[in-house]
Amino acid sequence: MNKGVSEEKRNELAKKFGDKIGDREFIVVVEVFTEQEKIENDKKIKATALDPKYQVKQEQFLLNINDKAKDFTLKLVDGKEVKLSDLKGKVVLVNFWATWCAPCLQEFYDIPSKILEPFKNDNFVFLAISSGESETAVAKKVVKLKSDGLDFNFGFDPKEVIWNQYATNAIPKNFLIDQNGIIKYVAVGNAEGNLDKIASEIKKLLSK
Repeated sequence: MNKGVSEEKRNELAKKFGDKIGDREFIVVVEVFTEQEKIENDKKIKATALDPKYQVKQEQFLLNINDKAKDFTLKLVDGKEVKLSDLKGKVVLVNFWATWCAPCLQEFYDIPSKILEPFKNDNFVFLAISSGESETAVAKKVVKLKSDGLDFNFGFDPKEVIWNQYATNAIPKNFLIDQNGIIKYVAVGNAEGNLDKIASEIKKLLSK
């Protein structure tokens, strides 16, 4: 079973099946193999993994640990703007997400308890930046998220201006920036333990 589909595949399925697919960010495609097909498929996967021509490392980050964070001005859903350089002296966690990204949304539901609540009285700021989507689409999704208690600093990056300075490929991605504007930790995806590790790194920076 594949645990999700690409944005392109999701849109293709949405066009074909319409409302039958439900919430698009949680599309799962199930493929059933016969025992022989499974054996053959496993052989192909192993062969591909061993073939040097397929062992291409995908670049995930344009900025990495110990790089200076690129400055940006982020327009928030409430109409206000925040400039990264104005947050000097604070620890900042920049999160890149999208409304269609299931791992991003799953991560969001753990952020209040694991990130926001523990550091609510500290010099810490969380910025959730939606990349490549219209303000209308993001604002609509944010209404639902806020109704579920996820009241973040949601911002727009419709033309991916900020994203293209920081990373490529998969989301969610998190960049932890210290009080001097230096990136101290980066993470991709929503694997188990990711937010716990980020929280630990935030605590280290705040204690300095």
